[in-house]
Amino acid sequence: MLQNWLSPIRSKSVLHAATAAHQIGNHISIYKDYLPKLQEGQLAIIGIDAITANAIRAALYQLDHDFGVKIIDLGNVRKKEIEFLIPLLRELLESQIFPIIIGDHPSQSIAQYKAFLMLKRAISLVTVDRRIPFHESEEDKEDYLNEIINSDRSQLFHLGLLGVQSHYGPKSSYNFCEEHNFDIARLGRLRAQITEVEPIIRDADLLSFHINSIRAADAPGQNNPSPGGLFHEEACQIARYAGMSDKLRSFGVFGYTKKKDPEQQTAQSIAQMIWYFINGFDNRKGDYPVSTEGLVEYIVEIKKLDYQLTFWKSKKSGRWWMQIPVKTKESYQRHRLISCSHQDYKMACKEEFPDRLVNALKRFI
Repeated sequence: MLQNWLSPIRSKSVLHAATAAHQIGNHISIYKDYLPKLQEGQLAIIGIDAITANAIRAALYQLDHDFGVKIIDLGNVRKKEIEFLIPLLRELLESQIFPIIIGDHPSQSIAQYKAFLMLKRAISLVTVDRRIPFHESEEDKEDYLNEIINSDRSQLFHLGLLGVQSHYGPKSSYNFCEEHNFDIARLGRLRAQITEVEPIIRDADLLSFHINSIRAADAPGQNNPSPGGLFHEEACQIARYAGMSDKLRSFGVFGYTKKKDPEQQTAQSIAQMIWYFINGFDNRKGDYPVSTEGLVEYIVEIKKLDYQLTFWKSKKSGRWWMQIPVKTKESYQRHRLISCSHQDYKMACKEEFPDRLVNALKRFI
């Protein structure tokens, strides 16, 4: 029973946040006295820390409701320990319910990974953070990916890192990512052409968004805020890309500190990110290619490599994929079509290859 994990929402500031009929708070099933039935929702909001999550809910519930997707709010978990969260998230995933997780520390994203690990192998994870939260030889509480990457039983197939700023973290962490063909979209590259990070997000099973990736002027309610980082609008765009990804199964926002947010600016920023995520989810095209039906095939002859590359374009959304031209392990079959962009296809026609596609090919060779 889900009641074993969850506590209802009692905060008056949350329950009375929506005062108009068009606001989100009047269109979702909320765990107040009775737990909503899972079949009533496609998306489920879950708070890990009640103070953190309720502040964001109060802002989210006031936003305009303009969705066809069904949403339930399951309240807050009774305990914040990662091991306590895993069976709850697994239950939701098995029930085909998409969890939107609101936490106060990015290490809680490990629960996302471990819950999904029980359902699938070879997991692709995207993390939005101002630094690479991993170090081979040093232990730090902020290096929350250590447990995933360093595990002897790790099932991490691929890692995408978005919004990373080069002046945070040691060079060795960047070298490690390059050696393992992980995708790194540094802040400057992301800002110059944000549409090119959409394929990285589209390939992910899980996405973890750390608020410290947003600059302090837009999100002051965080520990150790920085003057540099994503703009609020860029964070919302990333959240919308995540919502639109048919492959993504879990979305988490972590790192909000309410006591450092007296004007609720950061709570409003996160609430708008969640709004844009829901908007993206509501506009999913259902064209993640479990087969090539509904896709248009484009073949590119690569003379210097003496083989062909096959690209596929969706008739529904206009999005692109590249097919891996080598035989893959059975556990990797659902990753064999790599998300890419029209620009990637045009470069391949000129026998030029973006680093992202080169890394993708290396993961299968």
